[in-house]
Amino acid sequence: MPDAYILGIESSCDETAAAVVRSGEQIVSNVVFSQIATHQPYGGVVPELASREHLRAIAPVVRKALADAKQTYQSVDALAVTQGPGLAGALLVGISYAKALAFALDKPLIAVNHLEGHIHAVLLEERQKGNPEFNFPVLALVVSGGHTHLYLAQQGQVWSYQNIGRTRDDAAGEAFDKVAKLLGLGYPGGPVIDRLSAHGNPITVSFGTPQIKHRDRNERGIPSSEGPRFDFSYSGIKTAVLRYVETHNLQATITGRRQKIAALSNPTLEDYLAGCDKETLDLVASFQRAMVEDLVAKTLAAARAYDVATVFVTGGVAANQELRQRFEQAAAMEGLPVFFPSRPLSTDNAAMIAAAAYPKFLAQDFAPLDFSAEAGLGLK
Repeated sequence: MPDAYILGIESSCDETAAAVVRSGEQIVSNVVFSQIATHQPYGGVVPELASREHLRAIAPVVRKALADAKQTYQSVDALAVTQGPGLAGALLVGISYAKALAFALDKPLIAVNHLEGHIHAVLLEERQKGNPEFNFPVLALVVSGGHTHLYLAQQGQVWSYQNIGRTRDDAAGEAFDKVAKLLGLGYPGGPVIDRLSAHGNPITVSFGTPQIKHRDRNERGIPSSEGPRFDFSYSGIKTAVLRYVETHNLQATITGRRQKIAALSNPTLEDYLAGCDKETLDLVASFQRAMVEDLVAKTLAAARAYDVATVFVTGGVAANQELRQRFEQAAAMEGLPVFFPSRPLSTDNAAMIAAAAYPKFLAQDFAPLDFSAEAGLGLK
């Protein structure tokens, strides 16, 4: 079969991205324009600003992706774009641009689920390494700022997915960012907490494991015929950090740290360490340990319950160093292979969108030009 070059476009949140991927297995170009500087003063993503920045960046980002790949608008075989889930306004920018290109060029257009893209980020890089085969079923933990989901994945002509776990409230990455904001550590907070945690004692503060009463269980606690669920909840641990701050009178220290960090255009690890006392470092390390332990424990419990053969861990939080180490250690003890994307492909990017589009391209599963963004799009 001749090579197929797919131009992918991703604009679901706060990064404008375009990439060209060959036959779902080789990244030819991958361009990401980050909006961190735009949203940093607000401590989180502002949807209206995100849409405006996407409008500003999308054309030059796509042009650069094509130039880096030594391709043209006419030479690519298809276009792929994120349909959802994500911010509705941000998604519409990418979709409108992709539709216009597909119509003008008379090229097929493929709508891709953002969550499936994260799963295919792992597949893409493993194929590039020459490891194209996996044992099924695969259990994929998609963990990011907006999502914490567990999917059983099966490969057919196109991939199919069964959701067996999700967050009931805050996503894991959202909890990281909110705790970082609470402690005056800036935005995005997840990477900062990851780096600071190595300098604190992770057993100083005890955070309880979230207890969830599953809707899929009857009064006797017997799982339904669809199988047990493994849901997550992180609003409680965020509240526990807030209570610790209040009961230990840390607010004055936090206010001073927030002002110092805000005054720096590009704070380093040394800057953060200089602004954190031992009590704060221990709190940060204890929070991260609790989060990581819950993610690892629930994922591996699901792997045992559904007798999976392979585990994927993907999404922005998959870049967390402690999460990777704990997963590798715990999965190895159970004889389970676990795969992660590289850190650049853990966060939002368009290479994963183009890779996820390739099976749909082979099946000629093309999107009609009247499709629209779906902010709450599910993965099946």
